[in-house]
Amino acid sequence: MAHDSDGRSMRERMLAGDLYIADDPELAEHMRRAADLMDAYNATSARDPQVRRRLLAQLLGEVGEGTEIRPPLRVDYGSHIRVGARSFANFGLVALDVAPITIGDDVQIGTNVQLMTPTHPVDPDLRRAKWESAAPITIGDNVWLGSGVIVLAGVTIGENTVVGAGTVVTRDLPPNVVAAGNPARVIRTIEHTGPAAGPSAGTDAGPVAGPGSGPGAG
Repeated sequence: MAHDSDGRSMRERMLAGDLYIADDPELAEHMRRAADLMDAYNATSARDPQVRRRLLAQLLGEVGEGTEIRPPLRVDYGSHIRVGARSFANFGLVALDVAPITIGDDVQIGTNVQLMTPTHPVDPDLRRAKWESAAPITIGDNVWLGSGVIVLAGVTIGENTVVGAGTVVTRDLPPNVVAAGNPARVIRTIEHTGPAAGPSAGTDAGPVAGPGSGPGAG
């Protein structure tokens, strides 16, 4: 177990959000455990939901009731990911949980979304010495992330917000908005019309809206 000059292990530094070196025996063992569970989960059959659920619960820190994540799923540690109830992630979610990733209730995640908590120093000497760090990601309740969305380290997305397909989210997004672009920008606010107004147009890839009213599907 490697320690730095203040006596902390690299895992302790990582969990504190400080610079750490990932090439560490303790961290490597945690990653190997996650890789074993991840491989087993990704090999499961849709015809055996109980086995799939059991493996997902072992891999992740918390999984709420009624939540489904379609394989393949890719994580670093798994244990730093918490997902609320009734959330759904389509094929190809990458959730690199060097720092905590918190996904709320009733969240919809399209295909090939990336939640990226790791970051690396801009300073070339620190980067060459293999120091890195991470910052947490929080996805609020009832958020919809379209296909191909990338959420970077340290970002919080407020509840009910919709993020268009292919968007790169580099900063926090407030609740109840539609955002799209690279980097993400808020396009409009969301009015709470209720079910009587009928469903809004969209696909799993992301919202479909008329000219000037929101982001495209892809």
